[in-house]
Amino acid sequence: MTGFSENYREPIRKDRTSLSNVAVIAGISLLAILFRVYVSRFVPYLQYLELPLLVTVYFSLMWRSPIAGLLFGAAIGLAQDSLSQQPLGMFGIVKTLVGYFAASMSLRMDVGNPLLRLVLGFVFYFFHALLYWVLARALLGQTLQFELLQVLVLAVLNAIVAVFLFQFLDRLRITG
Repeated sequence: MTGFSENYREPIRKDRTSLSNVAVIAGISLLAILFRVYVSRFVPYLQYLELPLLVTVYFSLMWRSPIAGLLFGAAIGLAQDSLSQQPLGMFGIVKTLVGYFAASMSLRMDVGNPLLRLVLGFVFYFFHALLYWVLARALLGQTLQFELLQVLVLAVLNAIVAVFLFQFLDRLRITG
């Protein structure tokens, strides 16, 4: 006799996958930001890859929660701002909106298709560049040039990288 009623059940114990998910997400995010800020200084051609943006888009798409995408985008953007020479908050605002819109799009469609991921990588890079240009002109009074052809080429480059990066991150995803 144990002293417990027959309806008593052991409490469900949470396994450690949520803790490891947080560690993996934080590690990937930190690596993407450090890659963008420091590696591009040593290899100038890598400055065109916007890995923090692609990581923001990926996790926002996978979580399918606009609030989570918004908060994650804000965190990535502010962390990138704090490590770069940009005014604090510019990447934070832009990546917040990208995270929100990416998560909102994932509620409407299946985002596992590589062709759709290519299109989304292109669209969100273009949106990121355009919004950054608008905010720099409106909030900071800077006269940045928006070279459409260059932005389109970089959007294609980042979209291609996004497909392979998203595939790699799919393999790292911990299922619980």
